[in-house]
Amino acid sequence: MTRPAVPTIRGCRVRLLVGDERDAVLLHRQILRMGAQLVESGEADVVIVDIDRDPGPVAEAGPAGPDRRCDAPVVALVGTETPSRLRGMLDRDPAAFLVKPLRSTGLYTALVLALHTGQRRRETDERIAQLEERIRSRRVVVGAVIGMMNRHAMSEAEAFAFLRRRAMTRRMTIEEISAEMAGQAIGGTAPRTARSAP
Repeated sequence: MTRPAVPTIRGCRVRLLVGDERDAVLLHRQILRMGAQLVESGEADVVIVDIDRDPGPVAEAGPAGPDRRCDAPVVALVGTETPSRLRGMLDRDPAAFLVKPLRSTGLYTALVLALHTGQRRRETDERIAQLEERIRSRRVVVGAVIGMMNRHAMSEAEAFAFLRRRAMTRRMTIEEISAEMAGQAIGGTAPRTARSAP
């Protein structure tokens, strides 16, 4: 298994949602020293949020827009370890956290972890979307096979072989040819049988 690369902080866009001036100054100085950029609006690669001062869901901090949860990974600043504060932190689904009072160490690790976790989450979401699309496509193929078996007295193997040959001839995927044939069946145009020339 390939070891994950350490994300690059240089050029990373960071947005601060921090109320305490001392914390803001410390974070501002460290972020610029690392070569990252501070952004006040628009898309951010990482959002640093003070949970004690702003326990609500992150909005307007990333491409998700003001009415949806931010897509950027969140680094939570936590000072009060009460159940209500921890619930507020969990609502944000943070990728990393820092404990207050802030120190001169720990921010780099938190940003690296947040960027890495954010990338893994995006990859997982893409993989889930691909699998869901494959499931939907598989249903179309199964429907086409069953339809041909019923209409043309074919076996399952014959129906699938016909779909495969038709897809190769048309230079389409089996899913695409199945969807096309399903549309033809709905429109009343029956496909040629497996015993006919494709």
